[in-house]
Amino acid sequence: MKYNIDVNWDGDACVWYAICNDIPLALESNSFDSLIVRVKIAAHEILKLNGKLDETVQLCFKTNHLESIA
Repeated sequence: MKYNIDVNWDGDACVWYAICNDIPLALESNSFDSLIVRVKIAAHEILKLNGKLDETVQLCFKTNHLESIA
């Protein structure tokens, strides 16, 4: 099963956040790399607890990062 994870930057709060309604999952972190690690761990645990963990689980990270330069 493939799960799409939306990863976005919140410039006001200065954090990256990830959301996946299908798992369900919502996390944030100051670092993009640490967020990815947290998502992998949390997704594994949530899917395991719900009996949805199998060998074909894939996480597809979709990133949006908007910055103003003017």
